Amino acid sequence: MKLIFIYNANSGKLNAIFDAGHKLFNPSTYKCSLCALTYDTFTENETWKAFRKESDLIMEFYHKDEFERTFPNVNMIYPAILKLEGSQLTMVLNNDILNEIPDVEALIAKLKSSL
Repeated sequence: MKLIFIYNANSGKLNAIFDAGHKLFNPSTYKCSLCALTYDTFTENETWKAFRKESDLIMEFYHKDEFERTFPNVNMIYPAILKLEGSQLTMVLNNDILNEIPDVEALIAKLKSSL
């Protein structure tokens, strides 16, 4: 079993710069709640980083363009967290749930309770 995290952002350095600026100057309109929960403006959130490193879960992280290239026949609204077992993808946390999570600690708790 593997967890697949998909950010509502495209890959690449230029996109990362735009995303950081957006989070810094207008965070209330930033489109990726998963990014906002797991990353500070410029670096990965320390609590999230510690959770990832200490967890026994296998995790893969994708920007939406990377996910769509890897899984071209899967349509969804981003951000999302999926579970991959064999070739079967199932939703763990959808964008509506992620948008309601207030902080990284709540995200970690929600992940643990959802698995």
